[in-house]
Parts: sequence; structure tokens; C-alpha cells
Amino acid sequence: MSGKIYAIGTGPGAADLITVRGARTLAALDVLYAPAGRKGGDSLALTIVREYLTGRAVIKSRHFPMSQHAEEKNDVWDTVAEEMAADAGNGLQVGFITLGDAMLYSTWVFLLARLQRRVAIEIIPGVTSFACIAARALMPLAMESQSLAVMACTDDESALETALIAHDCVVLMKVYGRFARIQALLRRLNLLDHALLMADASLPREQCFRALGELAADQALPYFSTIIVNKMWPADR
Repeated sequence: MSGKIYAIGTGPGAADLITVRGARTLAALDVLYAPAGRKGGDSLALTIVREYLTGRAVIKSRHFPMSQHAEEKNDVWDTVAEEMAADAGNGLQVGFITLGDAMLYSTWVFLLARLQRRVAIEIIPGVTSFACIAARALMPLAMESQSLAVMACTDDESALETALIAHDCVVLMKVYGRFARIQALLRRLNLLDHALLMADASLPREQCFRALGELAADQALPYFSTIIVNKMWPADR
């Protein structure tokens, strides 16, 4: 059998939200690469998929630095991509797991840029965090002719403001450590009543905040926190 690389979106957190195709693929892997946020740290994505592994796969946990130093990150992406390509070149079925969907704000995309056209690749979609949040909170994302934007709060405030003004619904990801700035922006645009925040969606520790204007600006929030703003749908509906 020819070697192949599979990028598998694990979904937002709950193990039973992974796709059937994702689960079947995991069971057939020879090697599984699991990203870790810190050296020697646990991989949430690996925790999600463990029940679908058969024991045949060799698990390779790899640390991807979150620093702003491009050279450091490029070195890691280059190294891991070469390692994955070598495994696939040896005829192995190689998996890479990533939270949510592999093609949205994922480390996988940087590996894809290095692996594309070198080895066979299949990308298995996953449930995004904001799709899960919308379902859990009973808050629509878009319908009919409404527009939807997905933004990272790491972007500058003018870009976030433009999106919030131009679109009917806006997903604000990467809220952790930036809530005070986002809260102030939503208040200035009179959108607090149409915004909700969910953290750790689908996990036992899930939290949902619908009255964002009542939260303290320095409210401690989990790392996986996302805000949905829908101008056509009050958050407390």
C-alpha cells in the first residue's frame, strides 16, 4: 500500500463529535502526529481521539511553539513536515490531528504548504468550534441573504470594527487575553445585546455567557473562548 498523509479535524472537544470518517481513519493509521501546545505537555486533540485508536499506531507528539518568532516556528514546521513525508514515503498511513477543522486557524495549514504535491494527502473535515457553539447556544450563524465573517481577535481593532459593521453575523475567535478590548468595541458599536461568549464548548467545563456587558473587563476566561455576534438574533433569546 502506498503511503498517505491524513489531516483529521477532531472537532471542538467532545470525543463523540468527531466524524465517522475521521474515526475510521484513525483506527487504520500506522503513525499519528499529535500537536502539543508546550514541550512535554498534553495534547487535547490526542485526548479527544484516544478511544478511536487501535494500538497499532505509533504516536508522535510534537511541540509547535506559539511564539512570535517566525524563524523558530518555520524550523519546527520544516522538521515535522520532513518527518511526516519520510513516514509516508516508507509506505505508512500517517495522521495529523488538529482541533476543530484542519483548514481553519490550524497548524496543519503550514504543514500542508510544505507537503502538498510531495505526498498523497487527504483532509478530513471537522466540526468547527463556532458551529458547535451556535448549536449549543441555539444561536444561528446566518440565513437567507445574511453575511457571516470569521475573525481572529489578534487582528487590529479597525479590521474587527469593519467586519462587525459590514456583516450580519461575526465570529470572533482567539478571545483569550483580549476580552477587555473586544468588550469595549462591542459596547461602542451597541452590539453587546447580540453577543454571547462560550468557552470550552462541548466539554464538561463548558461555560456560556450571554450578558457580556455585565462581565468584568478582566474576567478570567479559558483559552478556548469564542464570541458570536448576530445582529438579527438577541443573545438572550
